[in-house]
Amino acid sequence: MDSNKMRTGLIMEGGAMRGMFTCGVIDVLMENDIRFDGAAGISAGAVFGCNIKSNQIGRSIRYNKKYSKDPRYCSVRSLLKTGDFYGVDFCYREIPELLDPFDTDAFKNNPIEFYVGATDVKSGKCVYHRCIDGKEKDLKWMQASASMPLVSRPVSVDGHVLLDGGISDPVPYRYMEKIGYNHNVIILTQPKGYIKKKSSALPIIKLVLRNYPSIVEAMSVRHKRYNRQMKEIEKREQDGTSFVIRPPKSLGIKRTENDPDELERVYRMGREEAEVKLPKLKEFLKIS
Repeated sequence: MDSNKMRTGLIMEGGAMRGMFTCGVIDVLMENDIRFDGAAGISAGAVFGCNIKSNQIGRSIRYNKKYSKDPRYCSVRSLLKTGDFYGVDFCYREIPELLDPFDTDAFKNNPIEFYVGATDVKSGKCVYHRCIDGKEKDLKWMQASASMPLVSRPVSVDGHVLLDGGISDPVPYRYMEKIGYNHNVIILTQPKGYIKKKSSALPIIKLVLRNYPSIVEAMSVRHKRYNRQMKEIEKREQDGTSFVIRPPKSLGIKRTENDPDELERVYRMGREEAEVKLPKLKEFLKIS
């Protein structure tokens, strides 16, 4: 790959339903025909961000609002019955295949390279997958990337046993830089200055995930990794190699929020921030 050629990447943080902010941002990007050479998503950034490759404006906010109170989508009942708070069959088969179809043809034919990251439970390291056609294997990787500890079962795919990518690589800018993307737009779901604290759930995590010591270790230092990443991202923002879109203030939404009005509110915040940043974003991407 020519290191002098500008390769534009879109990088999307997770954060469960904070991801509605990301949905608002990418819908504005699609409406303005802003394209990238590649994109990478972690957790919610993967399961919602994939719609930028299928070019389905409004799909994420639409199905989230419609099914947010459906116990098949997300509920304690689903967790107790299946081991997954977010119902796997409903989220990764019924919705994309039947209820609000994911356009796999458009996904496959769009030249943008789309990557998702998930954490290998044996090593505690993030592994990445390039999604090709948006079908079963790709959806399995997206599921793995969004499988939060304690409320999800580990996902087996391609010889890996995986959990939430945010455990090991909350914002995959280094990975994208490593594979040649040198001009990146980063969508964050926390405001500038946010400092992550050590998880209060760590004692429970140590107990429940005792068979996965590498995951426990990764979770114990997750806050340090995240805070270090935020400093590195700010440096990239200052030196002009990355363009950052982040909430102007805390989104104030629960990770598993199921109130459609709250989802819409955060989605609107994403749209508004994207529209404010649009002129400078076009300048960064050298779009006239």
